[in-house]
This record gives sequence, structure tokens and C-alpha cells, in this order.
Amino acid sequence: MFTNVLPKTTLELEYPPKDLFEAIEDLKQELNAVILAHYYQEPDIQDIADYLGDSLGLSQQAAATDADVIVFAGVHFMAETAKILNPNKLVLLPDLNAGCSLADSCPPQEFAAFKAAHPDHLVVSYINCSAAIKAMSDIICTSSNSVKIVNQIPKDQPIIFAPDKNLGRYVMEQTGRELVLWEGSCIVHETFSEKKIVELKIQHPEAEFIAHPECEPPLLRHASYIGSTTGLLKYIQQSSTEKFIVATEPGIIHQMQKRAPQKNFIPAPGMDSNCACNECPHMRLNTLEKLYLAMKQKTPEITMPEDIRVAALRPIQRMLELSV
Repeated sequence: MFTNVLPKTTLELEYPPKDLFEAIEDLKQELNAVILAHYYQEPDIQDIADYLGDSLGLSQQAAATDADVIVFAGVHFMAETAKILNPNKLVLLPDLNAGCSLADSCPPQEFAAFKAAHPDHLVVSYINCSAAIKAMSDIICTSSNSVKIVNQIPKDQPIIFAPDKNLGRYVMEQTGRELVLWEGSCIVHETFSEKKIVELKIQHPEAEFIAHPECEPPLLRHASYIGSTTGLLKYIQQSSTEKFIVATEPGIIHQMQKRAPQKNFIPAPGMDSNCACNECPHMRLNTLEKLYLAMKQKTPEITMPEDIRVAALRPIQRMLELSV
């Protein structure tokens, strides 16, 4: 059984140039490279990316690119997805230790046993999982399209939804379907404090509370809008509200401020308001310096066994077909 072990990264090169932005642009031309970045990356990486998006958008861009090199500023499962879609391209991740707590919460061996216990069930897996879990799935989904995808599955077909229990519960609520849930979760979206958010809403009665569906159900009950990172971005631009309390990884606020500079955004507080515990520690492992060094050295490279890649490709392609 393939296990998703993240090897250590050892990037040591000459001191990076003063203007990293210019150096990275030069390397992009030299390598015919494209930089794909998630909204949760640090602002400098967001600003230099060729495409910035959520998991669905990034998957679509990875599938469509004609670049020879894909530099993925995100976490391991995202870069894996790009490699699954582009076996003949060089896929780089600035820091191979940029994993995902949600992906880690679904070990392949345990999930294989879980799946075997429900032999008549279709497996719909959230894209935030390892290549090994994707290879055991029938359809992949993202927070943007999970409801749409489940709604397209015949109502008499039983479904396993993995690995995020909170997104799974949200999908159940939106579709009226009973799903068998794997009990996984994201550390970022589980650290929000309902009590502190209610206090913030009292302090800022004019603010709307908006949240990602990976948040726990008690939190979502307070939200005036629930959506993916792209959904949240669209909503704050379309809403007439001038102030928002935002419950997702705070990296998204950089884009919110760029797209609606006249509005105010308050990151939702965690259990411990004295820490940056709502920042994803894995996403923040990537830096502009590491991105430059990865391109300069053409490493760390994402690789996987071909049988896993081929098996994981089918449910991703199914997702892309159902997302049109």
C-alpha cells in the first residue's frame, strides 16, 4: 500500500538575489514555468502567482497549462494533484513538508478497511486528501463543487464522503442526502471559538459573519454566508455590507482587501486569541525565498508510483467533467 510520506527538504544555494520578484520572473521565462498559488499563501507569493485560486480552480489550471514546469505554492496534496494531471511535467513544491492536517487524518490503510466495510458505497473524496486516498475514490470534489457533485449522483446510491466530516455534514444539510462520513477535520477550521465570534458579532453588529464549510456546525449556524474561498471572495465583492468577520485561513484577507479596498475584514478569532493559530502552519512553510530556490534547483519535485497516479486520475477527471 502506498503511503504518503513527505520527504525532508534540504534546499541550500547561494544567497538569493535582492529582487526576488525579478529573479523569479526570469526563472519563469527560462523554465517555461507557471506558478499556481492557493489563497492561503503569504501575500508576496499571492502577488507573484500566475494563477491564484481555490482547490477547484487550481486543479482546472493544472489540467489546462502548457507550461513545462508547474511550481505549486500550496500544500502537498495540491501539488500531487497537479502531478496526477501532468505526469510528464516537472512539478515543484517549495517545501515538501507543507502537508495538510486534513489529509493526514485519513491514513490509506485505515481508509481501505473503512471502504471495505461499505462495499456498495460510492466514494466521494474531498480533494484535500493524499494521492493514495484519491486512488481509492470514485469522484473527487472540492468545497466549491461538493454539493453540485453529490446532487448529480442517483439518490438510491449510498455514498461514503471523506475525509472532512464538517464539509460532509454541510453537504448532507444542503442536499438532504445521508452520507457515511469519515471522521477527519482541518486544524485551522476547528480552532475557531464560537464564543469569541458571538462576542465579535455583538461588538460589530453591522458586520456579516462569513465562513468556510470546513468549520464546525455550531459555528456555521451563525454565518450569513457559507462558501469556498472563491465563494467568500465573490460574496464580499457583491454584498453591500462594509464589514465582515471571516472564518477561514486569514491568508484570504489579502485578496479580499485587494478586491474590495473600501471594506473592512476581521479574521475570526481562535480559542487562543494570543496566537496565530488560525494560520495554516503547513501553508506558511512556503516562502518567496523557497519558491525561488525550488525553481533555481528544480527541486523538491513531486513524484509518485504510476499505478497510484493512474488510479487517482480517474476520480479527478470525473470531478472536472461534473464541474462544467
